[in-house]
Amino acid sequence: MPSLKEIKGRITSVGGTLKITSAMKLVASAKLHKAQAAIEGALPYQQQLEGIMRMAVSGEVRHPLCTPHEEKKSVALISIASNTSLCGGYNAGVIRQTVAALEQYREESLHVRLIVMGRKPDQALVKWAKGQGSWLSLERDYVERGDKPAYADASQLALSLADDFLEGRLDGVELIYMHFKNTASQVLTREALLPLSLNVGAAGAEETAANIIEPSREALLQALVPDALAMKMYTVMLDAQAAEHAARTVAMQTATDNANELLDELRIQYNKGRQAAITSELLDIVGGSMQ
Repeated sequence: MPSLKEIKGRITSVGGTLKITSAMKLVASAKLHKAQAAIEGALPYQQQLEGIMRMAVSGEVRHPLCTPHEEKKSVALISIASNTSLCGGYNAGVIRQTVAALEQYREESLHVRLIVMGRKPDQALVKWAKGQGSWLSLERDYVERGDKPAYADASQLALSLADDFLEGRLDGVELIYMHFKNTASQVLTREALLPLSLNVGAAGAEETAANIIEPSREALLQALVPDALAMKMYTVMLDAQAAEHAARTVAMQTATDNANELLDELRIQYNKGRQAAITSELLDIVGGSMQ
């Protein structure tokens, strides 16, 4: 059984850790509120853009960025996670899904451009990519963008990939990230960025064909699709950041609760040990006086 001094030392140590986790939870919570405000401001604009484009699409009129290539040879995979840890399984989930996607591409004999955002997935995927061969190229220009989503970076990346898609150097682009559902739930998501899907069914195409658009459907799509692509990339980066802060808030709350429980156990153990020591001293005193 540990001595009273050792128990008291552990109480001090756990108390210090408790202060750190509590402070980190408050910081993560404040950042989460800011991230939620940012995505709530950007998402309606993206949804309106997509709604206008759906209105412009008909059976005969489509944009090249919305049209799948007949043959798939080369793809880009964008993996978005965090620069730091202490956020539960947030980074591990993204890394695991990214590796699964890469193994699938390898089986399909595709050339893959892996674009990583966040130092944590970068560290893991650099190790995984060693010795994989020429089918995989790792691009690390956006590693530090994981914690700082900026529209300029999102637009630059999205439009660069769009040019490669139009020129035939890429046949598809996929995103892997954590979607922020709510504070307690983050959903691991894998979705296509290119070709850009407008989700227009047969009934929707017939309905949009009746709309009158000036100067033309082609001109409207030509103007809006690149902006929608950039906005999609930006909202995904904001979404991933909100999910990160939510995961860290939950992780630090759990750590704080565990620290409080451990402190209660240590205090009970300390009090029992102290009472036992006092009782032993009293027995020694009483026993000595009776001799």
